[in-house]
Amino acid sequence: MENISVVTVFVLTAYSQMEAHRYVYFSVFLLLYIVILLVNIVLVVGIYSENGLHKPMYFFVCNLSINGVYGSTSLLPSMLGHLLSYKYEVSLTHCLLQIICLHIYASVEITILAVMGYDRYIAICHPLHYHLIMSPKKVFTLIAMSWVYPAIVFGLYFILTVQRTFCEIFIERVYCINFELVKMSCLDTAIHSIVGLIVTIFLLILQLIIILFSYIQILRICLLASKESRAKAIQTCTPHLLAVLNYAVGCSFEVLQSRFDMSHVPYKARVFMSLYFLIFPPMLNPLIYGISIQAIRVQIFNLFGINKNKLTPAQVTMK
Repeated sequence: MENISVVTVFVLTAYSQMEAHRYVYFSVFLLLYIVILLVNIVLVVGIYSENGLHKPMYFFVCNLSINGVYGSTSLLPSMLGHLLSYKYEVSLTHCLLQIICLHIYASVEITILAVMGYDRYIAICHPLHYHLIMSPKKVFTLIAMSWVYPAIVFGLYFILTVQRTFCEIFIERVYCINFELVKMSCLDTAIHSIVGLIVTIFLLILQLIIILFSYIQILRICLLASKESRAKAIQTCTPHLLAVLNYAVGCSFEVLQSRFDMSHVPYKARVFMSLYFLIFPPMLNPLIYGISIQAIRVQIFNLFGINKNKLTPAQVTMK
């Protein structure tokens, strides 16, 4: 057997192209991180502090915000540290930890969106039985499953990555990602790719099928409903559809970077594409729900004392 020089430290080469404006990037990313923390904390506190918002849909929104904070915290603090230093090295242990954190974030995100799609389907297609179907016990189970299921599925797949040895040191990213790391393995990755495809089915395709099924059923009901009911259904589904679209954009960027040669694309565009998934959903989702859903918007206004009418979410007519 040939001797293999096993790599235990990697270099994130994308940072070297950011050196000339490192302090500008640092300021921008720090500001974005602060904004992400603020908008998500305000949303969660607003929902938690109002009993009228203690309903399944709002609990799911809270979990989406918590996952957004978790995902951005898994990346942005380490990015800020790299930008302040001229050392862009990352240990294998740190790289693996970042991979599992970021991939679980992405998997939990789509799973929560699938659960929210199911919740909207029940609310619109079975309104009379909504509270019976979406009982507190079932809501708790769905929330727990949204976190535990992705962690277990990706964790089992991640064991294959942990067991590998690596012979290359350069990662052309600002963070570690599983696909890029596996490509640097000393041994053949065919089996790893096959298992990765199966995991994708369990962590992405199934959730997309649930979302698609939910909206097909919602569309079917809307076509038969009155104009007023149709408008109300569209209003209650719009924030979720925007969140799904936001996720899809980030997912598309990641697929393009992972599966195709992007060397001809300017590095700023590549950095933007790689960071979209970890910055814009956590930042925009709270704004989408806070602005689109009147009950949440009213409570946030009440928190900051800017609601002249002093309405409560319970007084807002909202499905």
